[in-house]
Amino acid sequence: MARTPTASPKGGDRPGKGRRDRGGDRDAEREDEFQDKLVHINRVAKVVKGGRRFAFAALVVVGDAKGRVGFGSGKAREVPEAIRKATEQAKRTMIRVPLREGRTLHHDLYGRFGAGKVILRSAPPGTGIIAGGPMRAVFETMGVQDIVSKSVGSNNPHNMIKATFEALKSMESPRSIAAKRGKKVGDIVGRREDAAREDAAKEA
Repeated sequence: MARTPTASPKGGDRPGKGRRDRGGDRDAEREDEFQDKLVHINRVAKVVKGGRRFAFAALVVVGDAKGRVGFGSGKAREVPEAIRKATEQAKRTMIRVPLREGRTLHHDLYGRFGAGKVILRSAPPGTGIIAGGPMRAVFETMGVQDIVSKSVGSNNPHNMIKATFEALKSMESPRSIAAKRGKKVGDIVGRREDAAREDAAKEA
């Protein structure tokens, strides 16, 4: 009597394999939504018994261009491995920053970390990103389109990045302020617009 052919245990007919493939597709989509920028890479040396052992330290910024951004540092014997470690750390430490109209900050900010000091100011449409190298990488990956910033302290990339993140963490949206004060969002935004008109009238 002829035997009925059966599917091989290693074949593609097993239930669940399609689910794993779809899960892999979702992971790939999540990876695609992030953009990363290499801010700084430095060669470091460790003195051991046989001489000096060299390695590379990388500083990377990762964001989704929609208000989420993070930074990370990694060290390895090879540059690609150091960048990979820094990118993974940046994705684990991402923060969400509320943006005004999806393009600029809600209000001016000041951040400090160690000797690094930064000033961030919201800007009207068409201003663009006015910022130095490390800070520019943060704003571009975060999705900011108009901002004016200035570093008035250390030019160390690590201190500048950390000071920038300290400033961004203090950002508050009109919705959060209205919730704290027990008012409507329109009241908070209306006052801000009235103040902007008064400043414009004074300058005129």
